[in-house]
Amino acid sequence: MLSDSQPRRQKSWEIGTLAEALTEAEWPMLSTFMAGSVPPPARLPWWESASDVLTIAETTINQKVNGKLPLTDGQGAVGDPASLGQAVLLRNWTRTDLTDMRFSIAAGEQLQYLLNVAPHSASGAISHREDQVELWSDFVYMAPPFIAYFGALQNDSGGKALLQTAYDQVRLYRDALFDSNASLWRHIAMGSMVDSGHWATGNGWAAAGAMRVLTTINQSSFSSQLRSQQSDLVRWVDEILTGVWKHQQSNGTLLNYIDQPNSFADSSSTALLAATSFRYSAFTNDSKHDDAATRAMNLVFDSLDKNGWLLNTVDPEKVVSPDLNGAHSPEGQSFVLLLTAAWAA
Repeated sequence: MLSDSQPRRQKSWEIGTLAEALTEAEWPMLSTFMAGSVPPPARLPWWESASDVLTIAETTINQKVNGKLPLTDGQGAVGDPASLGQAVLLRNWTRTDLTDMRFSIAAGEQLQYLLNVAPHSASGAISHREDQVELWSDFVYMAPPFIAYFGALQNDSGGKALLQTAYDQVRLYRDALFDSNASLWRHIAMGSMVDSGHWATGNGWAAAGAMRVLTTINQSSFSSQLRSQQSDLVRWVDEILTGVWKHQQSNGTLLNYIDQPNSFADSSSTALLAATSFRYSAFTNDSKHDDAATRAMNLVFDSLDKNGWLLNTVDPEKVVSPDLNGAHSPEGQSFVLLLTAAWAA
């Protein structure tokens, strides 16, 4: 599955999501879902080398444009380049040449861009778009986990402040996008591309991103000082999952727009939300979402063709239409990895 899909990954968020999926699936001891993972070892053992993840980080820095703060071209998106940030931070932390400051500098520039350069809403939410303030649910998976991991590794008062910032960004995005009547997130608020529909992948991005921020705070040295923030994040993930699974179809799938009966089935978001449900269960010791997630997982695995491609996926760029004519979703492939890792954990 990976050998087929990796060459087709060109967008920053696709590569960043792949890096996280590889970390969770192949190098689980380095994932923030594992106890003792923050900070990672300064020297990685051969059996936990994270070679493919570190190669992604190396390639990102080698291709980074001088004078640009983001790690890569986000094609108009503020949040997407930051999805590569955790891999870059891991590469910096585990480098053998301590005089090599490329990764540290690049990660710092990415953080500076998010906090001080990118547009912000009046409430302080970092815009997901460069040209205007727009809040997309996608952002929660892309930037806050990077900010949180940066803070956890920094491990001083400034690091604690970054952990708080990561939490605050999830909170501010929830304030703007959460629809309490449906217990689901809207896709986009503010700006010229408002989408008040409950896009399944957007709810997956939000729940999975909040889950990553939660576990990063929990694994940091400031966990005991940030208990209320963790309680909020648990509740916010739970409310999304509760809203989502109310609309699960009889065969286990979710619809692309979750609560619109005329929407098409989407195995991609189904995989991501099932993965997040298993992560929620493991963290909270609350299995309330496991039955729905298991039905979803079975549907996802039944939707893989003989070459490992996930079928029946949404076109992640068009959002409102499925992949057609033999096209496949790179992010969907990563979601399958995330699901496999979460179920096995």
